[in-house]
Amino acid sequence: MSFLSFKFGKLIVLALVMTAAGGAVASTFTLYRNSPLDPSMRLHVATFDAADGEQYNRENCNLAADLFSRQGGVKTRFWCEAGRFRK
Repeated sequence: MSFLSFKFGKLIVLALVMTAAGGAVASTFTLYRNSPLDPSMRLHVATFDAADGEQYNRENCNLAADLFSRQGGVKTRFWCEAGRFRK
């Protein structure tokens, strides 16, 4: 096996692992809210997965959660979690 085919094989394995994991999941954040009728409910609001990285996505998700929460009359809770949407 040549050095080039070995390197190419490692790249394919890395690409498959990243695809199976959903890409750069560690840098993705999801904004959730609950329901005024059911505080334990987890409802998807938005997913932040810009290519600018973890800090950028986390900060934007937290900013959106804060802005939604500050609207008058809001009776739901908004929060961010690392990763893509999970029920």
